[in-house]
Amino acid sequence: MIEQRLENIETKISYQEDMVEELNKVVYQQQQKLNHLEAVCATLTRHIQSLAEAGPEGRAVNEMPPHY
Repeated sequence: MIEQRLENIETKISYQEDMVEELNKVVYQQQQKLNHLEAVCATLTRHIQSLAEAGPEGRAVNEMPPHY
């Protein structure tokens, strides 16, 4: 009886260890995706800011016109 209970506990611990390992993999993958998305957002933010600074004609607002 005690041996059966001990075996059941060992089996449950083994399943829990496997589950923790799988969850760690998922968390790692999600963090990688999050890092990538943050980098993409930063790039898009810089791009949008540069477009906003360029003004409606596509050149920088503070840029001197070519005839000066």
